[in-house]
Amino acid sequence: MRQGQQNRRGRGRSRKPQNPLARNYESNGPDVKIRGTAAHVAEKYMSLARDALSSGDTIAAESYLQHAEHYNRIIMAAHSQAAGPQAGEQPQGQQQANGGAGRGRQNADE
Repeated sequence: MRQGQQNRRGRGRSRKPQNPLARNYESNGPDVKIRGTAAHVAEKYMSLARDALSSGDTIAAESYLQHAEHYNRIIMAAHSQAAGPQAGEQPQGQQQANGGAGRGRQNADE
């Protein structure tokens, strides 16, 4: 074996893309640390926002709602990735339709 060459084996640690819906998140919020899935963390922040509103603290409620919105966006992105091939085909079809219309106009001008 040549000097400097290393034998690298995977050793069972293959890094498969992880499902964002099943992934555990660790959130360091304004005054609380929440752990769990994106849906669990979002629901907990919504609950904290409701509690803050009921106690009259609108600033804290808005902060919690912004944190909840972040995790809701993660959930929506995961859902759109799951339906990716279907959503990916639509823009291509629209591009082809627009391309055909553009060629038609060019031919009409000539």
